[in-house]
Amino acid sequence: MSDDKGLTVKKNEDFSQWYTQVVQKAELADIRYNVKGFVVFRPWAVLIMNKMFQLLEQELEKKGHQPALFPALIPESNFKKEAEHVEGFLPEVFWVTEAGGEGEKIDERLALRPTSETAMYQMFALWIRSWRDLPFKIYQRCQVWRYEGKATRPFIRSREFYWIETHNAFATLEEAEKQVQEDMETTDNVIHKEYAIPFLFFQRPEHDKFAGAVHTYAADTLMPDGKVLQLPSTHLLGQNFSKSFEIKFVDKNGESKYVWQTCYGPAVSRIIAAVISMHGDNKGLVLPPTIAPIQVIIIPIITSKENTEIVLAKCKEILESLEKAGVSPKVDADAERTPGWKFNYWELKGVPLRIEIGPRDIRSGQVVIVRRDNGAKQFVKENEVVNRVKEALEGIQKSLSEKAYNFLNDHLYDSQDYDEVKKILADKGGLVRINWCGLEECAEEMKNETNGGVIRGTLLGKNEEAKGNCIRCGNTSTQVVYISKQY
Repeated sequence: MSDDKGLTVKKNEDFSQWYTQVVQKAELADIRYNVKGFVVFRPWAVLIMNKMFQLLEQELEKKGHQPALFPALIPESNFKKEAEHVEGFLPEVFWVTEAGGEGEKIDERLALRPTSETAMYQMFALWIRSWRDLPFKIYQRCQVWRYEGKATRPFIRSREFYWIETHNAFATLEEAEKQVQEDMETTDNVIHKEYAIPFLFFQRPEHDKFAGAVHTYAADTLMPDGKVLQLPSTHLLGQNFSKSFEIKFVDKNGESKYVWQTCYGPAVSRIIAAVISMHGDNKGLVLPPTIAPIQVIIIPIITSKENTEIVLAKCKEILESLEKAGVSPKVDADAERTPGWKFNYWELKGVPLRIEIGPRDIRSGQVVIVRRDNGAKQFVKENEVVNRVKEALEGIQKSLSEKAYNFLNDHLYDSQDYDEVKKILADKGGLVRINWCGLEECAEEMKNETNGGVIRGTLLGKNEEAKGNCIRCGNTSTQVVYISKQY
């Protein structure tokens, strides 16, 4: 490993620079693509994201969603059918206006998909005819493009990102509301339990809901610098789009009715930013075993030409036993690199476990196992390797989840003093529980006066009754909400 391969800043001293270095040096993304706001995702990041996508897709399909793929180009006429939606997304759209080598003008402008409601729902109107067609639940894994005006950062914010979006239609409002609850369960089962990312689920304020939705709900997590990063959001669309796109069904009584709809959007290419940030340390990435492309890296310790064949054979033997047990191992047999270089490289990549095997270990009938999350080293008998590896992987998953949860919990505050809120957001970051009058104008003033503090919404799953006055304007409070700075 070259001298500049490792990180040169500490996470707790300069998080921004630390993040940039991890993305670059762990070979996750390259920002040097020559279109502003677009980055290249490198193989290691894509392999991690593929694991993340797979876990989400399995959960969605288990809950009755089926995969589909829709065109990325959306006719302007489709896009403008729902008034709130077009107003909300119009500033962010990339438009295709020409085609062919001669730059032939296209009759109708085509929007490069910022989200897929207006691409999908004209087809829903063709497919859904009867109550027998409901519930209708599909998802697609795809890219979306948004002309993001703010400064872009790899994974956190860019003009092209990768996600899964689900779109659902139901016969009743109650079924649609149950789907919102199911989306929250999916978020917990995958984002929390599999990616080890804790979050709080909020109902967004009315002024901050998805364009065209009745209500918006979103999971927020907390980054190490105290700013919030939004994870999946789910939207109760009501009948706003079904009426615009004429999505009707004939019920059991022969009556024609509009469907009720929801949509849900886990942006995997953004969620990976939380994985990098929350679990990483001063050596680089630390990956939860569930999403690590390589769970165990096996490093041969070769001391002479004479023992090369014996050591490599033992490494292969251990690798095969782990593969049979459902673990994802790899042997790094690169003869041009020293064991020390390999240790540092795979630590930077975040591989959860390292196994070291040398001639002395073979003679002793053991291997050395090292955990990435805490550096703990243990000597393990060969016949116990599989069980010990599985135990260690489970331990790492649990430890990362608990550590991240404790960080989030330690940065939740409660305040009735506006000056204190300003100080918390300026000095510590985190989420502050406050009383709020519910007026958008008051929220905007708070955002300006706190240098970026945004009302995240009311916490779901906990009945927090508003008492007293709004923390800023002094009017009667209507909601207990949380405020934070955000990415």
